[in-house]
Amino acid sequence: MGARAAFSLLRPANCAMIGFAVLVGIFVSKPPAVHPLQAVLGFMTGFFVCAYSMSVNDIYDVEVDRVNEPRRPIPSGGVTVRGAVRISIVVLVVGIASAVLTLIPAAVAVAAAYAFLSWLYNARAKQTGLPGNLIVASSLAIPFVYGGVVSGGDFTGSLLLMMAMTALFSGVGREVVKAMADVEGDAKRGVNSVARTKGQGAAAAVGAVFFLLAVFSSWVPLLLRIANPFYTLGVVVPDAIFVYLAVAIVRRHDPASARRVKGVALAGMGVGLLVFVGGAL
Repeated sequence: MGARAAFSLLRPANCAMIGFAVLVGIFVSKPPAVHPLQAVLGFMTGFFVCAYSMSVNDIYDVEVDRVNEPRRPIPSGGVTVRGAVRISIVVLVVGIASAVLTLIPAAVAVAAAYAFLSWLYNARAKQTGLPGNLIVASSLAIPFVYGGVVSGGDFTGSLLLMMAMTALFSGVGREVVKAMADVEGDAKRGVNSVARTKGQGAAAAVGAVFFLLAVFSSWVPLLLRIANPFYTLGVVVPDAIFVYLAVAIVRRHDPASARRVKGVALAGMGVGLLVFVGGAL
């Protein structure tokens, strides 16, 4: 098992984004004070539980990936299934241990729930289609809430909750569109994605609706008049991206377009993170 392949199994860029989302949650919740160690532990929990999710996904999807993503570490032979299982256990232990070290029971509960949902999606819920998409998309919303919990800030604040909802909606849209490019491989696991059960056109419409819901939820802080000038101006950028993606996938809903849209959606989420940080200043 090569170190490079093992590192690739964890998809560190995705995990870093989740860890950063925890830091954003800490910042947006506006706690009275944040100990640097708590922030570091929060980032580590987000990063390593996400790494667990990524590795478990590749373990359960190995036959699907042989068709859809043959270059991934397991189907390409870079990592064995047994090796991937060992890696997933190690990163899970590190992630949960980081939560335990915060000495906040609620933080441990949220981290454990995140890990459980990651397993549930890959082991059982992926085959359900849209409900599974909702579960996996929750992994984009939970880190913000976790940040509020671990910092002792106001995790029920409107801006933080709207940020979590925006992440959830955009995540569901991306998952629905992503499945449009994976129909052939998904058939091997009996995944009842919208694309497989209703067709590519229906999947494109559903994905577009969730992208537009993300845009709508991002405007709620403006309607509630809790957004600062930076947020008011900055939110136009990620919103324009998601409106474009909604139109693009409805106009062309072939697998190649779906792959492009899912990639751009990830970039849009990253821009949205920066806007929410600015909105909390």
